[in-house]
Amino acid sequence: KRPHIAGNIYTEQVEGINVHKYGAHIFHTSDKKIWEYVNQFAEFNNYINSPVASYKDELYNLPFNMNTFSKMWGIKKPSEAIIEKQIADLNIGEPKNLEEQALKLAGTDVYEKLVKGYTEKQWGRPCTELPAFIIKRLPLRFIYDNNYFNDRFQGIPMGGYTQIIEKMLEGAEVKTDTDYFDFIKENPDIADKTVYTGMIDEFFGFQYGPLEYRSVRFETEVLDEENYQGNAVVNYTHRDVPYTRIIEHKHFEFGKQPKTVISREYSAEWKPGVEPYYPVNNDKNNALYEKYKELAETRKDVIFGGRLGQYKYYDMDKVIAAALECVEAEF
Repeated sequence: KRPHIAGNIYTEQVEGINVHKYGAHIFHTSDKKIWEYVNQFAEFNNYINSPVASYKDELYNLPFNMNTFSKMWGIKKPSEAIIEKQIADLNIGEPKNLEEQALKLAGTDVYEKLVKGYTEKQWGRPCTELPAFIIKRLPLRFIYDNNYFNDRFQGIPMGGYTQIIEKMLEGAEVKTDTDYFDFIKENPDIADKTVYTGMIDEFFGFQYGPLEYRSVRFETEVLDEENYQGNAVVNYTHRDVPYTRIIEHKHFEFGKQPKTVISREYSAEWKPGVEPYYPVNNDKNNALYEKYKELAETRKDVIFGGRLGQYKYYDMDKVIAAALECVEAEF
């Protein structure tokens, strides 16, 4: 549908920098088989995701670890952290919403400074109106460790992600700027089996009504300076800052180019005509998806895959694993 291959992992060169056009993608996995699979298509560097959170005039390390707590409370030892006392003082029983769930997991200070504003921007509604299950856990590390992921393998493909898809598609005929629904109308017998990774509700003409999605809008600019923020990812956790984070793309590949490229990310409600990014997996939408899934099971000529086709939040390694399992089941 777009004028290029590679979907949301498409990277394009700007000022010699590989820019993640549709948001940052950091590959991480604990599955050695998946790691070896992707390394066929690109060499990965040793980038470690260590985001920084900006709250008003304060900066904190993520994920929540002793560096975060040391900055927040001026402490040095894990035993001095006051999270457990804050949680006990709140005396929350069964959490009724996301706010109560987050407070029960992380206490008042971490919630107010690093969770509340960011989450409300991400979902477009107050934490008191969001279901508790969205935050099942908030990992708290009582060690000095800024590595966001626990996975054994992580990195960024040197030279960007697009090359991976180019190699995967080698020898295949590829059409860009092509809408699937227009194309299939004109070519109904093009294939015995189709892999469809668009919105499952759209595939069936929204016959049970639309599923809900969240979208993201990007503002990308080239700056005439070498280093804008000193880190690839900075989250803006205060509600009054309209964007959720700023990505400085060169830091994913340790770039030293004379200019830099930054992208501000704005979370947005999805509506028809806007690019869908995240399924909203609450009870209402999951029940509706089950009805579409039943329809999908009647279409033996179509394999529904990916975040939109299976209405499920997938990380890159998990979607590759699901695709490889699908191939094994088919053949």
